[in-house]
Amino acid sequence: MKLYIIRHGNPDYAHDCLTPLGKRQAEALSRRFVAEPLDRVYSSPMGRARETAKPTCEVLGLDMTILDWCSEGDAYADMSVEREDGKGRRWCFAKQRTNYKNNDTLYLGNNWKSADPEFQAESVEKRQKIIADGSDRLLAELGYERDGCIYRIKKPNDLKVGVFCHQGFGLTWLSHLLQIPPHIFWASFDVTHTGVTLLEFKNYENGITTPMMLQFDDLSHIFADRLPIYFE
Repeated sequence: MKLYIIRHGNPDYAHDCLTPLGKRQAEALSRRFVAEPLDRVYSSPMGRARETAKPTCEVLGLDMTILDWCSEGDAYADMSVEREDGKGRRWCFAKQRTNYKNNDTLYLGNNWKSADPEFQAESVEKRQKIIADGSDRLLAELGYERDGCIYRIKKPNDLKVGVFCHQGFGLTWLSHLLQIPPHIFWASFDVTHTGVTLLEFKNYENGITTPMMLQFDDLSHIFADRLPIYFE
């Protein structure tokens, strides 16, 4: 099975929708998936993710299934803190990366929350568990049941599954899928608008597997349509 995790297009956050550029990015993305068709499409409930998925659903003739646990609004509510200047909020990991990825924190593993006091809020742990549990349910439904850091193959398949979601949520989800401590993943990777990340769950004969990243934040569709790229 192949799992495509796709960030939404250029957003109008105030109205939870896509900008004109975001709509062009979503159309470019749909043309990519004509050449590489998905079998199933899932989306966050948020407008900007659903708008990004819509052209792909239309061109492939697929229905969109909404996954509430993919909501960036809920994730941001639980994993954000007040800005230092008092002007709104920011992600708990939106700071100089060396604050929580350095020689003292590199090998914390499951004790990653001790890398930064802002990671220790109960709401951060709660949201990480909601994302992990949602991920495990989805993959079990698709035939891959998590057992620690491996997945037991219950129903091997060659499905191509797309999940249209978000930046902060997506990075947190990927850290769970790849079993990389969140503070290391947050400090090392980022995704931009309509970036496509591809994980493969290879159907090994011994009945166990683990996801392998084949592509990260791929923007070939953006280059193909000669659209401007903003890494944000």
